[in-house]
Formats: sequence, C-alpha cells, structure tokens
Amino acid sequence: MLFAVIALSVVLVVVLTAVFKVHPFLSLLLGAFFVGIASGMPLLTVVENVNEGFGGLMKSIGIVIVAGTIIGVILEKSGAAYRMAEVVLRVIGEKRPQLAMSIIGYIVSIPVFCDSGFIILASLKKALAKRSKVAIASMSVALATGLYATHTLVPPTPGPIAAAGNIGAENYLGTIILIGLFVAIPAVIVGYFWAVKVASKIEVPEDTEEGGLNYEEIVESFGKMPSTFKAFLPIVLPIVLIGIGSVAALTGEDTAFINFLRFLGAPSVALLFGVLASFLLLPKFNEETLSGWIGDALKEAAPILLITGAGGAFGKVISNSGIADLIANMNMEALAGGALFLLIPFIIAAALKTAQGSSTASLVITSTLIAPLLPSMGIEGAIPLALVVMAIGAGAMTVSHVNDSFFWVVTQFSGMTVTDAYKAQTMATLLQGVTTIIVTMLLWTVLV
Repeated sequence: MLFAVIALSVVLVVVLTAVFKVHPFLSLLLGAFFVGIASGMPLLTVVENVNEGFGGLMKSIGIVIVAGTIIGVILEKSGAAYRMAEVVLRVIGEKRPQLAMSIIGYIVSIPVFCDSGFIILASLKKALAKRSKVAIASMSVALATGLYATHTLVPPTPGPIAAAGNIGAENYLGTIILIGLFVAIPAVIVGYFWAVKVASKIEVPEDTEEGGLNYEEIVESFGKMPSTFKAFLPIVLPIVLIGIGSVAALTGEDTAFINFLRFLGAPSVALLFGVLASFLLLPKFNEETLSGWIGDALKEAAPILLITGAGGAFGKVISNSGIADLIANMNMEALAGGALFLLIPFIIAAALKTAQGSSTASLVITSTLIAPLLPSMGIEGAIPLALVVMAIGAGAMTVSHVNDSFFWVVTQFSGMTVTDAYKAQTMATLLQGVTTIIVTMLLWTVLV
C-alpha cells in the first residue's frame, strides 16, 4: 500500500506539472503532503517533515546554487562565455566547426543554463556555419548536445547539485564534478557524431539566405571582451578548490593546514570564491552590475531553490513514511545488484523527463525517490554516490522533446521544423542518455 501511495504521488506531480501546467514547486509540495497524509503520518508530523526537508536541503546546497547562478549570469552578460567560445574556436580550428561547437557547449554549460548558453551563442553558431559552409542544423545539434551533457551531469549546475543533496552526497561534490566531467565526454561525442552524420542532411531556410553578420563582425559587435584568464577563472577556480578540499579530506588528518584546505574546498566557500573571481569580469562597479546583474541572477536562482527545496520536502516525507524500513526488509540486491541497480534511477528519471519535460525536476524527484533505497543496497561513499548522480543525470537527458523548453530554444534559434528537430535533437538526446548510462555502469564495474 505504501508503494502504491508513493507511485500515486509521483503521478500526481507529473499530471499537475505536465497536464495542468502547475509550477513544479507547488506540484512537489502537494506531492509531499499527499504522501504524508495518505501514509497515515500524523498531520503535525507531516508539516514538521516538510519544513525539515525543505530547510535541510537549503542548508547544504542553497548557497551553492545561488553562487553558481551568479557566476553564470556574469559570464553571460560580460561576454566571458563568448570569449571562451572564441578561445575554443582558435584551438580546435575552423575546419572542424561542429567539434568546436560541441566543446564550447561542454564548457559553457557548466555554470550557464543550457537554454541561455544556446541563445548567447546562436549568432556565433550561424556565422561560423556560413563561413564553414556547414548546415546550420548540424551546428545547432552539436552545440545543443554539448550544452546538454554538462547541464545534466556536472555541478554547479543546479540539477546535479540537488540530486547530490537529496541522496546525501553534498560532501562529495569534488568527486561528482570530476566524474561528471569525464562521463559527459562520451555524451558529447555521441551528440557530435549525430550532428555530423544526421543533422548535416537537414536544410533550414537560413542555409540559403545571403547577408547577415560574418564571424569577425559578430565578435566586434560584442565590444571589448574580457581576457581568456578572466573568462575561465570563475569556472576553474571553484573546481580546483573543491578538488583540493576533497584530497585534503582523504588524508584524514586534523591539522590546521588540512582544515584550512578543507575550508577552501567546501562547496559554498569555493563557489563564493568563484563569484569573487567573476567580479573581475564586470565592466564597471556600479549599481547596474553589482545590484542589477546579481539581482537578475537571484531571480533566476529563486525558482531553482524553490523546486530543489520542495524536492527535499518530498524526499523527507517519503523517507519518514516507513518506506525505508520496508525496503530494508526486502532483498533488493537479489532484484538489482551491482551496476544493474543504476538502471532503476535511470529509468525513473527518463520516465519523468519524458513525461514532464524538465531535466532539473527529473533530477530532483528521482533523487528523492531513490534515496531510501541506497542504504539498504549498501551504496555509500564518494564514487558510488557520484555514479548514482550520473545515472539520474543520464535519465534526465532522455529525451528532450516538445514539452521541454530547451527543445523549443534549439528549434526556434536554428530554424528547424518540429519534425526535423525530433529527428536531430530528440534522437540525439536519446542516444546521449543511453550512452551515459552505459558508461556509468561500466565505471561502476571498474571502480566500485
């Protein structure tokens, strides 16, 4: 009966979000109350669990999400994302434009949302496509799949951070970032080959249009861009600090120096240093940048924080509903042991993604649902939990279609028809998701 209640709560969340277009925050909150009440939990205990779940998750990852969003907005508005793109183009060369766009997407989407990243780079993509005489659809899919891979797999993007927090892996963000960066590479490669082999055969009206800005004019129109060092520093610095903190923690020592390194590597501290580094990108220090730009970032972060917190509330109620004890008495290892277990979060996340469209919501809901399973399966520690996050992320990218805002961004800014976008973008994300779960399962076999 308890399993039926939880299944109904998931259906309720999906129906409210996908059919009635209710905001995921309210959907998740209503789902949390439904589970608590329907499972027979005392009413005041339901309220207590909802509050604890919401606040508990915010305590561990709230600052990380806000700081990451601020970095992303500053990279976007200052032209740093464009500078990073230009650097990649110089290194890769214009003879391999699709590969350049895939790598640009892979880098830019670590702090910048994939939707925003695609819009920022849309003009560059079109100009480079015309210059290289490559189909715009091919360039679009290469960029979109590059952005999509790190968006769903690599912190400080909010989705993977929320998933890590929900399964109790917020202290292993360094490991999750490193494994996410590695696992995202095959996903990017698959997207690149699909862009070259399939999307290159799709024609859009702009392929034959004359005029428009060329590559040099677009770069010039953006004005003075920041230096390469300043552009990459807000991304690289937090990752390095988190990595140093993770290594320091592995020593097990309790000296002042080791504790200082662990302080620097704490995700909230490391991301705040990233925010400070991003201030070097500000064209001027005034109300427009210090208040306006950061205010825009806070507006972007607000719905993510609310969805993540509501997901934490949903997960807390589920874990305290008695499901954990029920699972503990089941022989889950016999049902799906070892690497096969990763198929469970993958399938749940893929079903949720396909049904309601949001990768972030899919990551949040799936992680809350599977969190009670992990202790009974003996899944703990940095690498196993990081691979669980990868499995959820793999599902959360399977598949992007008409109920996904990113699908429409790619469609509208590339000129593809919906039918062509299904063939190019939707199929590419399906292959990315399947590739990612296979790579994750192989890593589990080798590392765990």
